Amino acid sequence: MKKVLVLCTGNSCRSQIAEGYLKHFAGNKAEVYSAGVETHGVNPRAIATMAEDGIDISTHTSNNINEYRNIDFDYVITVCDHAKERCPFFPSSAIKLHENFPDPAKATGTEEQVTAAFREVRQIIKDYTKKFVEQYL
Repeated sequence: MKKVLVLCTGNSCRSQIAEGYLKHFAGNKAEVYSAGVETHGVNPRAIATMAEDGIDISTHTSNNINEYRNIDFDYVITVCDHAKERCPFFPSSAIKLHENFPDPAKATGTEEQVTAAFREVRQIIKDYTKKFVEQYL
């Protein structure tokens, strides 16, 4: 079984959404983890946005990259430029992939506009993770 780590800055939004979809699409083909170079807690809007699409991430936790130092990952996916720049060196042969997803947590405007931003990023991440599973797993 492949081991996949999704890495973001605070492990609160984009990486949590990606973890949820990767687990959904990969099924028993992979063990999926997510972490941040910092921990900010799981964003309630990310939880709500994923629930709209039938994916429950309400039990996810915000984890620090150091918690996974001893796991030999097959893939490490950074989902923001900040995490890519600050990603600690992994002494492994993990294939490193990078995609800079927009941060919906930085969306401003009306409730409807912020919700729309979360849905838009959710769809981008959903499409990416589906392709990742098809291509690599």
